[in-house]
Amino acid sequence: MKYGFIGCGNMGGALAKAVSKVTKDILVSDRDEEKAREAAASLGCKVGTNDEIATNCDRIFLGVKPQVMQSVLDDIKGILSEKDPIIITMAAGLSMKKIASFLGYHARIIRIMPNTPVLLGAGTTLYSYNDRITDDVIASFVDDMRYSGIVEYLPEELIDAGCSLSGCGPAYMYMMVDAVAEGAVQCGLSREQAIRFAASTMKGAAEMVLNTDEDPEILKQRVCSPGGSTIEGVKSLDAHNFRDICIDAIKCAYKRNKELGQ
Repeated sequence: MKYGFIGCGNMGGALAKAVSKVTKDILVSDRDEEKAREAAASLGCKVGTNDEIATNCDRIFLGVKPQVMQSVLDDIKGILSEKDPIIITMAAGLSMKKIASFLGYHARIIRIMPNTPVLLGAGTTLYSYNDRITDDVIASFVDDMRYSGIVEYLPEELIDAGCSLSGCGPAYMYMMVDAVAEGAVQCGLSREQAIRFAASTMKGAAEMVLNTDEDPEILKQRVCSPGGSTIEGVKSLDAHNFRDICIDAIKCAYKRNKELGQ
């Protein structure tokens, strides 16, 4: 079995790194040839053209932007229709039906929505698949992705919603880390310390949510001693509509995902 990665930017490169821990039987390509060479050298795999990937690879990751997906597939769809590899698309907003329409045949398609922490093996990858994908293919795909982090199935109708959280969410978390760190800087900490403390605190809080059966609201309440300092900070967040702002961010990202699929 050989994997191909068409597009090895931030997301494609991160997934290629995870898969390379399982197999080195990988070809990578990118419109930036230097980027492809660097990725291949760091992963211990080979550079190929899009045609070579379409011809030789059994499973092909499409790591290109939604806006250019059709033009990329136009150049290789003849080869793909003949070889019938498994197509793994990570393009936000583009349904499997849309990808199949670009290809011009009923391809074997897995749709994934990963996030950037897959680079460290701490990511979340949501996946769905069409009726030409068998259970054994999914089992081996999930196993090959094991070094990327959590890999979880969602029905395709929920993929855009899931992506608006797990896919876009790291940006929101980085903003939170930066903001609370800046508050600590204004209270006297160095920026280096503040960022480290903020990131460590976020990681620890996330582990509490993932590894206990407690609802986040209950966990929050346990930190908020009556008359203490935490409750004052929570009051400030509530006064500035922190919860509503976060909800709106997800809904705006979800709306854009839908627009990208038009």
